Amino acid sequence: MGLNWAFEGGAPVLSRAPVLAYARAMERDTDDSALMERYRTGDVAAFDMLYRRHKDALYRYLLRLSYRPDAAEDVFQDAWSKIVKARQSYRPTAAFRTFLFRVAHNCFIDYLRRNQRHELSAGVDPDRELSAEPDPETLTEHALLRQRLDLAMKNLPQEQREAWLLHAEGGLNLDEIADVTGVNRETAKSRIRYANRKLREQLDDAPVTPASATGAIRRGLHKVGSP
Repeated sequence: MGLNWAFEGGAPVLSRAPVLAYARAMERDTDDSALMERYRTGDVAAFDMLYRRHKDALYRYLLRLSYRPDAAEDVFQDAWSKIVKARQSYRPTAAFRTFLFRVAHNCFIDYLRRNQRHELSAGVDPDRELSAEPDPETLTEHALLRQRLDLAMKNLPQEQREAWLLHAEGGLNLDEIADVTGVNRETAKSRIRYANRKLREQLDDAPVTPASATGAIRRGLHKVGSP
Protein backbone atom coordinates (compact mmCIF):
# COMPACT_ATOMS: atom_id res chain seq x y z
CA MET A 1 0.00 0.00 0.00
CA GLY A 2 1.49 3.36 -1.02
CA LEU A 3 -0.38 5.56 1.43
CA ASN A 4 1.43 7.40 4.21
CA TRP A 5 0.45 10.03 6.72
CA ALA A 6 1.44 13.65 6.23
CA PHE A 7 0.70 16.56 8.53
CA GLU A 8 -1.21 19.72 7.70
CA GLY A 9 -1.77 22.27 10.42
CA GLY A 10 -0.76 19.72 13.05
CA ALA A 11 -3.39 17.18 11.93
CA PRO A 12 -2.39 13.95 10.16
CA VAL A 13 -3.90 13.21 6.75
CA LEU A 14 -3.27 10.39 4.29
CA SER A 15 -0.81 11.26 1.55
CA ARG A 16 1.18 9.42 -1.09
CA ALA A 17 4.25 11.47 -0.29
CA PRO A 18 7.08 9.57 1.46
CA VAL A 19 7.34 9.98 5.22
CA LEU A 20 10.24 11.83 6.77
CA ALA A 21 13.15 9.77 8.11
CA TYR A 22 13.67 9.79 11.88
CA ALA A 23 16.42 8.35 14.04
CA ARG A 24 15.89 4.58 13.99
CA ALA A 25 17.35 4.09 17.47
CA MET A 26 14.86 6.52 19.00
CA GLU A 27 11.96 4.86 17.18
CA ARG A 28 13.06 1.37 18.20
CA ASP A 29 13.62 2.22 21.87
CA THR A 30 10.41 4.22 22.46
CA ASP A 31 7.38 2.13 23.39
CA ASP A 32 3.95 2.74 21.90
CA SER A 33 2.35 4.19 25.02
CA ALA A 34 5.13 6.74 25.37
CA LEU A 35 4.72 7.72 21.72
CA MET A 36 0.97 8.13 22.16
CA GLU A 37 1.56 10.27 25.23
CA ARG A 38 4.00 12.45 23.30
CA TYR A 39 1.48 12.78 20.48
CA ARG A 40 -1.24 13.72 23.00
CA THR A 41 0.93 16.65 24.08
CA GLY A 42 1.45 17.83 20.49
CA ASP A 43 4.41 15.85 19.15
CA VAL A 44 3.24 14.89 15.64
CA ALA A 45 6.53 13.08 14.94
CA ALA A 46 5.55 10.58 17.64
CA PHE A 47 2.35 9.77 15.74
CA ASP A 48 4.38 9.25 12.57
CA MET A 49 6.51 6.69 14.41
CA LEU A 50 3.41 4.87 15.66
CA TYR A 51 1.90 4.87 12.20
CA ARG A 52 5.02 3.52 10.48
CA ARG A 53 5.44 0.88 13.18
CA HIS A 54 1.93 -0.58 12.82
CA LYS A 55 0.58 0.40 9.39
CA ASP A 56 1.67 -2.69 7.43
CA ALA A 57 0.31 -5.25 9.90
CA LEU A 58 -2.96 -3.34 10.25
CA TYR A 59 -3.43 -3.01 6.49
CA ARG A 60 -2.69 -6.70 5.86
CA TYR A 61 -5.18 -7.63 8.56
CA LEU A 62 -7.90 -5.48 6.97
CA LEU A 63 -7.14 -6.58 3.43
CA ARG A 64 -7.15 -10.28 4.31
CA LEU A 65 -10.29 -9.76 6.36
CA SER A 66 -12.15 -8.09 3.48
CA TYR A 67 -10.20 -9.10 0.34
CA ARG A 68 -11.19 -5.76 -1.13
CA PRO A 69 -8.55 -3.01 -1.43
CA ASP A 70 -11.20 -0.29 -1.44
CA ALA A 71 -12.77 -1.61 1.77
CA ALA A 72 -9.38 -2.12 3.42
CA GLU A 73 -8.25 1.42 2.61
CA ASP A 74 -11.53 2.96 3.78
CA VAL A 75 -11.43 1.10 7.11
CA PHE A 76 -7.67 1.69 7.45
CA GLN A 77 -8.11 5.44 7.12
CA ASP A 78 -11.17 5.44 9.37
CA ALA A 79 -9.31 3.54 12.09
CA TRP A 80 -6.31 5.87 12.09
CA SER A 81 -8.61 8.90 12.06
CA LYS A 82 -10.30 7.59 15.19
CA ILE A 83 -6.90 7.04 16.82
CA VAL A 84 -6.10 10.69 16.09
CA LYS A 85 -9.41 11.86 17.57
CA ALA A 86 -8.91 9.69 20.66
CA ARG A 87 -5.43 10.99 21.48
CA GLN A 88 -6.62 13.29 24.28
CA SER A 89 -8.66 10.57 26.01
CA TYR A 90 -6.23 7.67 25.41
CA ARG A 91 -4.97 5.97 28.57
CA PRO A 92 -2.51 3.06 28.45
CA THR A 93 -4.81 0.54 30.17
CA ALA A 94 -3.96 -1.95 27.40
CA ALA A 95 -1.20 -2.24 24.83
CA PHE A 96 -1.53 0.36 22.08
CA ARG A 97 -1.53 -2.45 19.52
CA THR A 98 -4.60 -3.97 21.21
CA PHE A 99 -6.28 -0.56 21.25
CA LEU A 100 -5.48 -0.03 17.55
CA PHE A 101 -6.85 -3.39 16.42
CA ARG A 102 -9.96 -2.98 18.60
CA VAL A 103 -10.65 0.34 16.87
CA ALA A 104 -10.02 -1.27 13.46
CA HIS A 105 -12.31 -4.19 14.34
CA ASN A 106 -15.12 -1.80 15.26
CA CYS A 107 -14.55 0.24 12.10
CA PHE A 108 -14.75 -2.91 9.98
CA ILE A 109 -18.02 -3.95 11.65
CA ASP A 110 -19.39 -0.47 10.95
CA TYR A 111 -18.26 -0.78 7.34
CA LEU A 112 -20.11 -4.09 6.96
CA ARG A 113 -23.27 -2.55 8.38
CA ARG A 114 -23.06 0.32 5.91
CA ASN A 115 -22.33 -2.01 3.00
CA GLN A 116 -24.69 -4.95 3.25
CA ARG A 117 -23.57 -6.29 -0.13
CA HIS A 118 -19.95 -6.54 0.91
CA GLU A 119 -18.38 -9.64 -0.66
CA LEU A 120 -14.92 -11.15 -0.72
CA SER A 121 -13.02 -10.43 -3.93
CA ALA A 122 -10.67 -12.85 -5.61
CA GLY A 123 -7.22 -12.17 -6.96
CA VAL A 124 -5.94 -9.84 -4.22
CA ASP A 125 -2.45 -10.45 -2.89
CA PRO A 126 -2.07 -8.44 0.35
CA ASP A 127 1.72 -8.68 0.33
CA ARG A 128 2.00 -7.27 -3.18
CA GLU A 129 -0.32 -4.43 -2.17
CA LEU A 130 2.32 -3.38 0.35
CA SER A 131 5.31 -3.49 -1.97
CA ALA A 132 5.56 -2.31 -5.55
CA GLU A 133 8.81 -4.22 -6.07
CA PRO A 134 8.52 -7.82 -4.82
CA ASP A 135 11.65 -9.96 -4.85
CA PRO A 136 11.68 -11.59 -8.32
CA GLU A 137 13.48 -14.69 -7.00
CA THR A 138 10.61 -15.58 -4.65
CA LEU A 139 7.64 -14.11 -6.53
CA THR A 140 6.39 -17.36 -8.12
CA GLU A 141 6.65 -19.46 -4.99
CA HIS A 142 5.21 -16.69 -2.88
CA ALA A 143 2.22 -16.36 -5.22
CA LEU A 144 1.48 -20.08 -4.96
CA LEU A 145 1.71 -19.93 -1.18
CA ARG A 146 -0.57 -16.92 -0.89
CA GLN A 147 -3.04 -18.32 -3.40
CA ARG A 148 -3.49 -21.50 -1.41
CA LEU A 149 -3.64 -19.86 2.00
CA ASP A 150 -5.90 -17.00 0.89
CA LEU A 151 -8.33 -19.37 -0.80
CA ALA A 152 -8.48 -21.44 2.37
CA MET A 153 -9.00 -18.34 4.53
CA LYS A 154 -11.86 -17.10 2.35
CA ASN A 155 -13.78 -20.24 3.25
CA LEU A 156 -13.51 -19.59 6.98
CA PRO A 157 -16.39 -17.99 8.91
CA GLN A 158 -15.61 -14.32 9.49
CA GLU A 159 -15.18 -14.70 13.27
CA GLN A 160 -12.61 -17.48 12.83
CA ARG A 161 -10.77 -15.66 10.05
CA GLU A 162 -10.55 -12.48 12.13
CA ALA A 163 -9.24 -14.28 15.22
CA TRP A 164 -6.65 -16.07 13.08
CA LEU A 165 -5.56 -12.83 11.41
CA LEU A 166 -5.36 -10.87 14.66
CA HIS A 167 -2.70 -13.31 15.78
CA ALA A 168 -1.00 -13.95 12.44
CA GLU A 169 -0.90 -10.32 11.28
CA GLY A 170 -1.39 -8.34 14.47
CA GLY A 171 0.72 -10.54 16.72
CA LEU A 172 -1.96 -10.42 19.43
CA ASN A 173 -2.16 -13.09 22.12
CA LEU A 174 -5.36 -14.84 23.20
CA ASP A 175 -6.27 -12.30 25.87
CA GLU A 176 -5.74 -9.42 23.44
CA ILE A 177 -7.77 -11.14 20.71
CA ALA A 178 -10.59 -11.69 23.20
CA ASP A 179 -10.43 -8.00 24.17
CA VAL A 180 -10.49 -6.80 20.56
CA THR A 181 -13.38 -9.03 19.47
CA GLY A 182 -15.43 -8.77 22.65
CA VAL A 183 -15.46 -12.47 23.55
CA ASN A 184 -13.93 -14.49 26.37
CA ARG A 185 -10.51 -16.15 26.15
CA GLU A 186 -11.86 -19.66 25.56
CA THR A 187 -14.02 -18.48 22.68
CA ALA A 188 -11.04 -16.76 21.07
CA LYS A 189 -8.96 -19.90 21.54
CA SER A 190 -11.68 -22.08 20.02
CA ARG A 191 -12.00 -19.83 16.99
CA ILE A 192 -8.29 -20.06 16.29
CA ARG A 193 -8.29 -23.83 16.86
CA TYR A 194 -11.19 -24.35 14.44
CA ALA A 195 -9.59 -21.99 11.92
CA ASN A 196 -6.33 -23.95 12.03
CA ARG A 197 -8.17 -27.24 11.61
CA LYS A 198 -10.15 -26.01 8.60
CA LEU A 199 -7.09 -24.41 7.01
CA ARG A 200 -5.12 -27.64 7.34
CA GLU A 201 -7.98 -29.67 5.87
CA GLN A 202 -8.33 -27.37 2.89
CA LEU A 203 -4.59 -27.14 2.31
CA ASP A 204 -4.29 -30.93 2.43
CA ASP A 205 -6.91 -31.17 -0.32
CA ALA A 206 -5.31 -28.48 -2.49
CA PRO A 207 -3.08 -29.17 -5.51
CA VAL A 208 0.59 -29.78 -4.80
CA THR A 209 2.85 -26.75 -4.42
CA PRO A 210 6.63 -26.55 -3.94
CA ALA A 211 7.80 -28.21 -0.71
CA SER A 212 9.23 -24.97 0.63
CA ALA A 213 5.87 -23.20 0.19
CA THR A 214 4.01 -26.01 1.91
CA GLY A 215 6.53 -25.91 4.74
CA ALA A 216 6.01 -22.18 5.17
CA ILE A 217 2.26 -22.72 5.45
CA ARG A 218 2.74 -25.44 8.05
CA ARG A 219 5.11 -23.28 10.09
CA GLY A 220 2.62 -20.41 9.96
CA LEU A 221 -0.24 -22.62 11.14
CA HIS A 222 1.87 -24.04 13.95
CA LYS A 223 2.81 -20.55 15.11
CA VAL A 224 -0.78 -19.32 15.03
CA GLY A 225 -1.98 -22.45 16.78
CA SER A 226 -0.05 -21.55 19.93
CA PRO A 227 -0.85 -17.92 20.81
